[in-house]
Amino acid sequence: MSAIKKLAGQTLWYGVPTIASRFLGYIMNMALPFFIDMPGKTADLVQTYTIIPFLNVLYAYGMETAYFRFSQTHDKQKLYSTLSISLFISTLFFSLVLFLFRGSIASAADLQRHPEYIVWMIAIISIDNLNTLPFAKLRLEERPRWYALARVSGIVVNLSVVIFFLGIAPKILAGNPNSFVQYIYHKDIGLGYALLGNICGSLFTLLLLSKELLQIKFIFDKSTWKDVMKYSYPLVIVGLGGMVNDVLSRLIYRHVVHLPMEQADHELGVFANIFRLALLITIMIQAFRMAAEPFFFKQSESQNAQQTYARVMKFFVIACCFMFLFIGLFLDVFKWVFVHFANPRWAEGLQVVPLLALGNIFLGIYYNLSIWYKLTHKNILGAYITIAGAVITIVLNVTLIPHLHYTGAALATFCCYFFMMIMSYKLGQKYYPVPYPVKKLSLYIFIVVALYGIHWVVTLLFPGSLLFSIIAGLFLLAAFTRLIGFTEAKDLAKLPLVGKFYKPKA
Repeated sequence: MSAIKKLAGQTLWYGVPTIASRFLGYIMNMALPFFIDMPGKTADLVQTYTIIPFLNVLYAYGMETAYFRFSQTHDKQKLYSTLSISLFISTLFFSLVLFLFRGSIASAADLQRHPEYIVWMIAIISIDNLNTLPFAKLRLEERPRWYALARVSGIVVNLSVVIFFLGIAPKILAGNPNSFVQYIYHKDIGLGYALLGNICGSLFTLLLLSKELLQIKFIFDKSTWKDVMKYSYPLVIVGLGGMVNDVLSRLIYRHVVHLPMEQADHELGVFANIFRLALLITIMIQAFRMAAEPFFFKQSESQNAQQTYARVMKFFVIACCFMFLFIGLFLDVFKWVFVHFANPRWAEGLQVVPLLALGNIFLGIYYNLSIWYKLTHKNILGAYITIAGAVITIVLNVTLIPHLHYTGAALATFCCYFFMMIMSYKLGQKYYPVPYPVKKLSLYIFIVVALYGIHWVVTLLFPGSLLFSIIAGLFLLAAFTRLIGFTEAKDLAKLPLVGKFYKPKA
């Protein structure tokens, strides 16, 4: 249990910067509805940030996971230098190719109105990719505090630039047109400052990681590199398939929805906004993965590895259930914020958020299950699962979005992740059996969905009453908390922070 306590503590350290970075750097920040009056104006920025994850997979080509895997059997310094040199050379190559074809990329992505977004996008991906292995090194060495400091510092710079140029600078110039701000602010850039802020944050993070970068030696072990590439190439397929499942609905939305461009832009902006709320669960998943991936590889040699993985899965699902309830039971609060502090049109489509959130829980379980093919060197089977999920995603998105719009995209996400979770569990039990408490975890998920349903029905009796909705949500959340406290008291007593509430009295 001490290993799980350590994992939980590290997940908290990784969680803070991951929560901020996913909102600010990866998808856009939640402040956009308060800077931009209409969702349609963010469509091109949404499209740009939808492309970035695909290219991130190609740029990194599985080096991070391979670094964790091979560090158990190879000289760490030689491995780190070899993979770093490989990433540096490939980053230059990929960036040059993208820059040369930036015009074609802009046309294919419907970004002709903002071709400069492509150049800034290339810069973001390139810099972030150079940060990949230094961050992985910090995780392998179990230095979550420095990891958090580097992440958060870059995010603060990112956020500061975005808030200044999108929120403060226009107001300064409106009151004082001759201010010095006129020399650094250009109105035509508009939302492009979100990308420029991202570049500034990534550069600052790279500077903070200079110590790790300077530890790279001019050592390139060709034999090690070949072994790594053989291991990691299926992970590229997994990654690309995962990105198809994650962002395809937003990438193709404007092309398949069969609406005038202005209305399609509006729906894309709204859908991206409601997707961010569901991604509260994905953010927690990402924070968990930051700590769990090196942890799983290190635990693989212990005698009780499978039991540890099963226990980790249990606590992970419980945490996801609480996140689902937080999102589903308090949707009216999110709606109230958008209606009263932004534009009411940003609140459209919130009814599909719970469906997206539940799909993301299945995705998180799939990530936990995926350790079986990484440990058994059967990454190609993981690639097959992801490809099958991508096929489901493509078919359902193309079929459902024209008719059901947001709901169709949410259903496609839900079905894809449910299928991947089931297939990974079945194959995992065949090649690397882990005694997961399936019945108990399935019951927990069923209960939280039922609690959300009860809340939805009860609030129909008092439509428009935010206070009643909040009180009912708190009551149902407390009921589930009580249930978990009763059924898991023994294990909860051994965890950090929450453990003190469950320890028996002397």
